[in-house]
Amino acid sequence: MKSAYELAMERLAKSDPESTKPLTAEQKDRLAEIDRVYKGKIAEREIFLKQKLEQAMAGGKLEEIEQVQKQIANERARLEEEREDEKERVRRAQR
Repeated sequence: MKSAYELAMERLAKSDPESTKPLTAEQKDRLAEIDRVYKGKIAEREIFLKQKLEQAMAGGKLEEIEQVQKQIANERARLEEEREDEKERVRRAQR
């Protein structure tokens, strides 16, 4: 008996045969490179913003602290979305 996940994957494979094709070595390398690049971008932004957060905390600026915390979350989400979009373009590229 198949699990719900296996059944869903079979339906997906039938509806989009392109998604089941294996990735080439070049695509795998490109996906790994994208992960490395975006990991660096995320770390860079977090370091910068955490410095701003520490300054705001030292100054006791509650409004600025909240703003910087939101900015950290937004920047991370934006960069992760960009990374996934770029990876999807690589996956969809001519195989």
